[in-house]
Amino acid sequence: MSEREISNRPLTIGVVGTMVWDRIHARDVRAAPIEEWGGISYALAGVSAAAQPAWVVRPLIRVGSDLSERAFHFFRSIPGLDTLRGVQVIPEPNNRVELRYIDRERRTERLTGGVGPWTWAELEPLVADLDALYINFISGFELELETAQRLRLSFRGPIYADLHSLMLGVDVTGMRVPRPLEAWREWLRCFDIVQVNEEELTLLAQAWGDPWRFAAEMVNDELRLLLVTLGPRGTVYFSSPSFRKDPLSWRTGTELVIRPAIAGGGPVKSERIPPPDAPAGGDPTGCGDVWGGTFFCKLLAGHTLNSSIRSANTAAARNVEHHGATGLREHLLGKLAT
Repeated sequence: MSEREISNRPLTIGVVGTMVWDRIHARDVRAAPIEEWGGISYALAGVSAAAQPAWVVRPLIRVGSDLSERAFHFFRSIPGLDTLRGVQVIPEPNNRVELRYIDRERRTERLTGGVGPWTWAELEPLVADLDALYINFISGFELELETAQRLRLSFRGPIYADLHSLMLGVDVTGMRVPRPLEAWREWLRCFDIVQVNEEELTLLAQAWGDPWRFAAEMVNDELRLLLVTLGPRGTVYFSSPSFRKDPLSWRTGTELVIRPAIAGGGPVKSERIPPPDAPAGGDPTGCGDVWGGTFFCKLLAGHTLNSSIRSANTAAARNVEHHGATGLREHLLGKLAT
């Protein structure tokens, strides 16, 4: 199937994550804090900007009632979002995060709010007619492992996961702290594509010793692609022999059997794709979210792996030039080549 034939297919893409009201303190203490939507809002902007015109994007998001009106106002600002079924307003307070940047890449996060995970009974009817699913663990509590496993067994389209906050715990003050991912083998087997940054890969591979050997040994017939974002150094990918250009063909019409363990073996392809020139300053909040949403859409549209990564690198670099998620979609569309 040609790139043109793939890109012209109308798709409905589900986006799982959490809306977060951010209060961002920049490194420059003289600058006033920025308050703005964060969390999955960055990914929604990235997905919408990278999606083909005929595609529908369905947010699968639980929103606290205290910020629900603001959330729907944001959703209405992004064309093509189907919010009629997938957005659930809950009585608990919405998640809020206070971000303080230590340097360009490192930051502290303090979380408050009470948005809990989806149950499988809630999620099952919402994903039944989707073609592909993008999951971003913004809070880390969007799905419990059993729900992710049920999703893997039932959903026949490709599943993309940014693991990010799945490996962050919360201390008694609400501060997010890195934590090892329990049952990491089972988690990795729930997804076709996984995105992590370099620190998250090191945390995942702590028992392995060498995180890059770990990455190469994890891709297989279930986890077909592992993406490691390196910030200003670009992105490294590890693709298994089962990786094919069209992710919509990976699991449709095939019987999925969850194996008792992840098995390595077979030639694994790996390459680092350097980033474009990026501004020295700016706001790096949301770069990984924009990166993942852009990459997945480009791959679904039939672009090559390398081309999809280059588009994602460019989108993340452009995100640095923009503060917050409001207006981000238009900023990305104005900057990115079609």
